[in-house]
Amino acid sequence: MNRLILKYGYPLTAAILLVFAWVVYRRIAVGSTILPLVVAAVVVWVIGAPAFIYLWPRLTVGGYKRAILKHGFGAGPIPVNSLYAVPGTFSPSTASGSLLATGTNDLLYIGGWIDLKNGPQVLHVPDMAGRYYSLQFTDPSTGANFAYVGKRTTGTQAGDYVLTGPGWKGSLPAGMARISAPTNSLLAIGRVIIENDDDVPAAYGLAKQIQLAPLQQP
Repeated sequence: MNRLILKYGYPLTAAILLVFAWVVYRRIAVGSTILPLVVAAVVVWVIGAPAFIYLWPRLTVGGYKRAILKHGFGAGPIPVNSLYAVPGTFSPSTASGSLLATGTNDLLYIGGWIDLKNGPQVLHVPDMAGRYYSLQFTDPSTGANFAYVGKRTTGTQAGDYVLTGPGWKGSLPAGMARISAPTNSLLAIGRVIIENDDDVPAAYGLAKQIQLAPLQQP
């Protein structure tokens, strides 16, 4: 749906404006006042635009949550606080019902829904040995990505990252970095690059090692 809005947003907006202009023209032609129409348009704009801006991220990311928990990425439901690595080298955009549509076939994909209400989760990343990878975390209340783990942000060495919800006051184990989430629910989407077809097993083996586990408190 987001891609459709981006693709057809301008022509749809132009069509709506043309229809509105035609209605205004017809009302003027028959001698009717256009003041009620203008007032209605202003009211719809003032109320509708903020409502759309506020609700749309929640609707789209919420749709991801329901689809992940019920259908996954083609191999069945993905439980909460689990990350699933897609094994195929195909572009998810060609897969029927896929959640990940990017139009590229040189990446393996990872995804899952994280819930921090019952405590922090530890994200483990293996040594990627210089390989490009990225894992982004999205706030479902705004649709904004608030943190990244990957080659460009944290490097490719092995590491453990503690994902914490708002207000968490515990202590971090030695050697672990903290990622503070703005809400207790978040969407995780990751990518691991593959060099060629022969590289798929190695890349998939690494992708499967990017996993979550509850933080063990002393």
